[in-house]
Amino acid sequence: MRCSGISHAVSALVFNVVLPVALGFTAAFLFAASAALQRRAVLHAADSDSEHRASTHRLPVLWLFRRLLRQRVWLAGWLTNLGGFACQAAALHFGSVALVQPLLVTQLLFALPMASAAVRLWPPLRDWLAAIAITGGVALFLSVEGAAPMEGEPDRERLVIAVLVAALTILTLLQIAQRRRPFAYSALVATCAGICYAMSAAMMKLTADSLADEGVAATATDWPGYLLAVTTATGLVLGHQAYGSGSLSAAVAVMSTVNPCVSFTIGLLVFDTVPATEPGPLAAVAVAGVLLVAGAFGLAHSPAVRLETRSTATHGVYPIRGNV
Repeated sequence: MRCSGISHAVSALVFNVVLPVALGFTAAFLFAASAALQRRAVLHAADSDSEHRASTHRLPVLWLFRRLLRQRVWLAGWLTNLGGFACQAAALHFGSVALVQPLLVTQLLFALPMASAAVRLWPPLRDWLAAIAITGGVALFLSVEGAAPMEGEPDRERLVIAVLVAALTILTLLQIAQRRRPFAYSALVATCAGICYAMSAAMMKLTADSLADEGVAATATDWPGYLLAVTTATGLVLGHQAYGSGSLSAAVAVMSTVNPCVSFTIGLLVFDTVPATEPGPLAAVAVAGVLLVAGAFGLAHSPAVRLETRSTATHGVYPIRGNV
């Protein structure tokens, strides 16, 4: 009887903790590998644009997508990304959101050496410390109760307002990014991509609930599913632009930070989530903020990140190449 109880406990530990953790780390690795492959494809497409026509546009990568679709590296990156989503879905099936979401942030730790390999410079200790600070800060924020708050019935009128605000914010940031230096340009575009992915998460929540409760026919006549396609596609384009015009590790860090912060804001405004007010969660959020600021400062002043940014500014999809 005792052996049976121990066996049951071990089985529960494996399926509820070990398996979701392994799948979560695998998903993070695949997402980082996908970003690295997509960045490589973008740089190759930019080099094949011998007349540099794409760089005269505000989002040069848009004018290179036809070239990207013909590249095996880009297709490999897309398939790798799908593998990451599959692992993430499996991890969420076996484990909780609170367990899986912080694990996905570790993609920055995988992206850092991949990005450094492109410039043949192993990340120094300060870069690892900065990446660990950002990863720890986001993971700590996501671990706070209510930080992933898109539960319950949303207020659709406020959701429409949130979508309009997000769209205006993205357009404003893209306008500000023009003629900025490569690092700032890439960071602002990555911020826009993070906003898109947060909106996609909200639309995914509504679409999944509609499919489960009302069926395919009702979902097909409702607008969140179509907006999900728009926000996902826009995030994909902006992500490619961020990867190809600056530093991969910096872009991943910005997206990993902006996404949960915007998701938290959507939860407060649209899903009527009540933020935690106890001293413990507030202290955790404060510590997470300090870690994020310290990590962002470290990556912004990293020689490896700056070298990578200069490389993509010259050979990538940074707009108005002559102003670099």
